[in-house]
Amino acid sequence: MTSPAPAPPASAPAQSLQPRIGLAGLATMGQNLALNIAEKGFPISVYNRTAAKVDSTLSRAAAEGGLPVLGHRDPRDFVLSLARPRTVVLLVQAGRAVDATIDALAPYLDAGDAIVDGGNEWYQNTERRIDDAASRGLLYLGMGVSGGEEGARNGPSLMPGGDLQAYDNIKDILQKAAAQTEDGPCVTFVGPGGAGNFVKMVHNGIEYGDMQLIAEAYDVLHRVGGLSNAEIADVFAEWNKGELESFLVEITADIFTVLDDAEGSSGGALVDKILDKTGMKGTGKWTVQQAAELAVAAPTIAASLDGRYLSGLKDERVAASTVLEEEGMPAGLLEKINVDKKVLVDRVRQALYASKVCSYAQGMNLLRAKSVEKGWNLNLADLSRIWKGGCIIRARFLDRIKKAYDRNPELANLIVDREFAREMVQRQGAWRWVVARAVEAGISTPGMSASLSYFDTYRCNRLPANLIQAQRDLFGAHTYERIDRPGSFHTEWTKLARKSN
Repeated sequence: MTSPAPAPPASAPAQSLQPRIGLAGLATMGQNLALNIAEKGFPISVYNRTAAKVDSTLSRAAAEGGLPVLGHRDPRDFVLSLARPRTVVLLVQAGRAVDATIDALAPYLDAGDAIVDGGNEWYQNTERRIDDAASRGLLYLGMGVSGGEEGARNGPSLMPGGDLQAYDNIKDILQKAAAQTEDGPCVTFVGPGGAGNFVKMVHNGIEYGDMQLIAEAYDVLHRVGGLSNAEIADVFAEWNKGELESFLVEITADIFTVLDDAEGSSGGALVDKILDKTGMKGTGKWTVQQAAELAVAAPTIAASLDGRYLSGLKDERVAASTVLEEEGMPAGLLEKINVDKKVLVDRVRQALYASKVCSYAQGMNLLRAKSVEKGWNLNLADLSRIWKGGCIIRARFLDRIKKAYDRNPELANLIVDREFAREMVQRQGAWRWVVARAVEAGISTPGMSASLSYFDTYRCNRLPANLIQAQRDLFGAHTYERIDRPGSFHTEWTKLARKSN
């Protein structure tokens, strides 16, 4: 049993209530989430190994309205400042740092207290920690937090999974701190085990696909249509008023309006000065790996990951461009596409929308497959609801995705929901036109192309897979099924072929 909680440090604001919740890890995300919780009326204790981070958090709390934040520089004092049952939120780097922070804090926690990891953690690490925590009598949540720094401060989308009691202990706090929409706060108990972290991982995979598709739309508008940055900004701003309304489309419009004001620069748009190499932190790769493990087709998300890998080969791409030009490959477009700008903009809009539907469909199917495997009972409609606000992939059509799963929780794929099916059919002509023109011009559109291939493959009632299975049976005796009778069959293909010849 721990000793009584010490008095709050003198530097903290006077409190009428002992905090029920604390937060360890005061980088920008941690600071912002702590201030968000405090601003909603819940006193919060904060801790960081580096005292300067504690000081800066307290300074911000004072400057942003005298918020009820208590700073601690010692792990024991931090834990004992909390009212039981205590809840400690961790916002530190995923992996070893989480284990190290738990080891530093756990000795001062009592049975029934809870640890909440808010990082982008691999779901199996969370499941291991749930078991470790249970052996100490502690509760554990792995909670996805989406929305970036702004979301953490003003209202993120929260995806907690693990011990339901741990969620219930702070449900009122999370519901106030989360983003708010007409359907309520953007938080729900996702499910047991590592469900929360897995859902956040797939959210990020969908995000990868979304960003790749938007970049391809920009590339086609710029290189085929010759649109200027100012025109592209206007296009995305206009798109954000309609079916493509979303956080990512909104910020894309903003990005194209920002000028380079760096000292010594030549001016112009800042986006044109950014090196074409995309970074990543691993959640996209995990998503594609899990899709492969579960035999779920996710080609749009996979194409976005490949796009990031290829973007990292900048020197190789420059060298390849030179070699191929010397062998006769044109330096610019392979073929000039003559099309009215307004027509191009409208067709690219339709292609982007249809491709996005495929990306979300792939992510949702991956969530369902994992839910079945693990027995998580994920509610896809509710997940769509909590993604409507606060998070990076928030978008207008998430409301319609929610309604699709409300109508049919067992929906096999979003593109066969009647409403989405109708839209896909209406847009497929423009979609095919954009992909075909990009191919003719030599413009890479891996995300849109993968989405279109996914759509065409999924809607096809007879694929050439019969030949592949025959090949497998020939060289590996893997057998095959027939369309006219039940059972498994094997044929001595080579012998029969030689005999017939």
